[in-house]
Amino acid sequence: MIDVYSWATPNGHKVHIMLEECGLRLGRDWVAHPVNIGQGEQFTPEFLKISPNNKIPALVDPHGPDGKPISLFESGAILLYLASKTGKLLPKSDRAKFEVLQWLMFQMGGVGPMLGQAHHFRIYAPEKIDYAYNRYTNEAKRLYGVMDKRLQHSKFIGGNSYSIADIAIFPWLRSWQNQGIDWADYPHLKAWFDLIAARPAVQRGVQVLADLRKPLYDDKAKEVLFGSTQFAKR
Repeated sequence: MIDVYSWATPNGHKVHIMLEECGLRLGRDWVAHPVNIGQGEQFTPEFLKISPNNKIPALVDPHGPDGKPISLFESGAILLYLASKTGKLLPKSDRAKFEVLQWLMFQMGGVGPMLGQAHHFRIYAPEKIDYAYNRYTNEAKRLYGVMDKRLQHSKFIGGNSYSIADIAIFPWLRSWQNQGIDWADYPHLKAWFDLIAARPAVQRGVQVLADLRKPLYDDKAKEVLFGSTQFAKR
């Protein structure tokens, strides 16, 4: 079995989805070990041995490229490793492969960090800081616009085929409402989002460890903060 040390966050779900899309089934081919980042479990000495940056997810494959165990951290690196191991979800031709990889880097360098900051300053920050709130909300909208424009001319983020670029980006957009996004402004991206969300492997992947993560707000808090109990699942 492949050991996956993770939590129900966008970066964790990226790896869960990738495994399922590659035909590797939870409980048969891989096991999920919860690392509760809300309780600081990412800082334990045991976890730091496989993830020196104290971030989830991390992966240990007992059958690495040379037949020996390999330990990996960073979700983008794990996606690339699984694509290489299984021969799936990354094109073979150089042109198509690099087209996908640029959008994977776009997620790693832009979508993840910036939407993460939007989450922090819009939802988690103990006090509202207008400058940070507006800065990261506007950046979230800009990034959504980049992706929407891309999908005017491409069926998937990385090209005409479903790939690790789609898997990397999709989980981050599940909290669109937390990021101050109105889907009506991004119709091409919304159509793509619905297409990816309907995939059985994606549906399985986003449920991994989800029952262990407590909701951030109860209904009363949602109504006070957001004026509605219709709030995106985190």
